[in-house]
Amino acid sequence: MRRLIVGALLIAIGFGALALPSITLLQRNGKINEIPLLDNRFRIDHKVDKITLLFFRTRGAPAVVLVKPDGSKLYAPQALKNENLDWFDEPSYDLITISNPTPGPWQVVGSIQPNSRIMVLGEVELHVDPLPPLLFRGETLKVSGHITNDGKPIQTGYFRDVVSLFVEFTSTNNNNYANFGAGTQSVTAFKDDGREFDERPMDGIFTGEFKLSFPAGEWQPEFFIETPILKRRVVKEPLIIAEPPFDYHLELATDKESEHELLLRIDQDIVKPETVIFQGKIFYPNGEEKMFTLNEEARLYRKVMIQNYDWGRYSIELSAFGENVNGREFMATLPMYKFEIERPIEKVPELPLAEQKMANQEKAAEIVDDTMSSSTMIAIILFGNLMVLLFGWLAIRIFVQNKPIKLRFKLPSFKKKSELEIEETEIENQKSDGNGSKNDKSGDILNLSMSDD
Repeated sequence: MRRLIVGALLIAIGFGALALPSITLLQRNGKINEIPLLDNRFRIDHKVDKITLLFFRTRGAPAVVLVKPDGSKLYAPQALKNENLDWFDEPSYDLITISNPTPGPWQVVGSIQPNSRIMVLGEVELHVDPLPPLLFRGETLKVSGHITNDGKPIQTGYFRDVVSLFVEFTSTNNNNYANFGAGTQSVTAFKDDGREFDERPMDGIFTGEFKLSFPAGEWQPEFFIETPILKRRVVKEPLIIAEPPFDYHLELATDKESEHELLLRIDQDIVKPETVIFQGKIFYPNGEEKMFTLNEEARLYRKVMIQNYDWGRYSIELSAFGENVNGREFMATLPMYKFEIERPIEKVPELPLAEQKMANQEKAAEIVDDTMSSSTMIAIILFGNLMVLLFGWLAIRIFVQNKPIKLRFKLPSFKKKSELEIEETEIENQKSDGNGSKNDKSGDILNLSMSDD
């Protein structure tokens, strides 16, 4: 049993319907790649062991339903449990892969596009135009690719809705170049829809442009289409992406009246100087912008005059157009060139000795005044805080605790003692005198005692 992948691509036919049988044998003979789909019916040959069907339907409509020759039906959810069925339900199409399909007439039910055909996918190949050998960073490239079926271009109207051509550059990890370890750079993806850089819609040719905005070095370009229908990849030979063939040399203005000069040197080993045109824009520190153009000249240097706006940052945006030494026209966006002029430091003129002393004294007086004013301010703040605390305590005691304010202060008295106090003092003295005389009498008695004589 031979293996056959068949794609049922539903395309609108611009001609009148032909008188063909309602059931057509779906066979693979290498010559017929399109078979009419009439009354939504088609037939699968008994030699086919796997078939892939693609049905385009009205956007937003539910998935189609397949009716087998025995009358049983296949639905999209059945693909979760059926090992012989794969179903991709997208907003505008259904992609169905059936293993060991039942031979005989099949029918599709759903909002499929009218006046449609089935296209048998045979030997599908991706073809991409070769890249030029001499490339440099910042250059814009135009690339075209197309897909063939048995050597013939696929010119299917709805085919552009499901197929995109992707472009990638993978670093070769050559440590002799600056892109060592840079990985893979996804450059662009474009369709056959006639938009942006694609020249004509639905002509089977994918055309697009992309910029080489990644680091210079050795890269391997890869082009591929990867959809549920097709998976094809084309890997090109590694190539070298060089640095831009232009050098910069800046000469700053010597005074405010003169201008800055930016010299552009052209590498004649890569491009032809007499064919190069520069176009750019100058961004000045004050926010102004100025466009400029440098036309073709048969010399290696071009000069850009930049008005002197004193100190600040200047930026120059450049694009180059010309022809390289191989005769190929190129268009490149060069890296932004920037330079900055530092702000000058103003010198303060020296004062005479007497004026300098006076200035120092005034400065010292200002420092003293500032210190005094600071001390006064601190004292006022402390006094104010104390007053706030005092009034707060009084308010709490009077209005919250309902207690009177009692101020107990004992003032010293400087008046003479009263008569009562004098009498009490004399009585106390008399008592003390009586006790003293009594003691004296007892002492006298003891002294009259007779001696042994």
